[in-house]
Amino acid sequence: SAAPAPAAAGGEGDVPSPLAGLVVSVDVKVGDTVSEGQKLVTLEAMKMNTIVSASTGGTVKAIHVGQGDAVEEGQSLLSLA
Repeated sequence: SAAPAPAAAGGEGDVPSPLAGLVVSVDVKVGDTVSEGQKLVTLEAMKMNTIVSASTGGTVKAIHVGQGDAVEEGQSLLSLA
């Protein structure tokens, strides 16, 4: 039987989008060490910018979105390790 597809969001270390919107900027790169509260991604929804910050410290393992991408609420923006 086919293996189940990996979940798009909710993996350990994943940083979910708090809302649906557009990615204005990705403020970190893979390999960066981030601290709790550091700005990771800026989103724009209904003409308002929302800062997505790190809930914990860690290292940026993967970035799943780019500037100009449309994202859904709960979608993984990036992964921290």
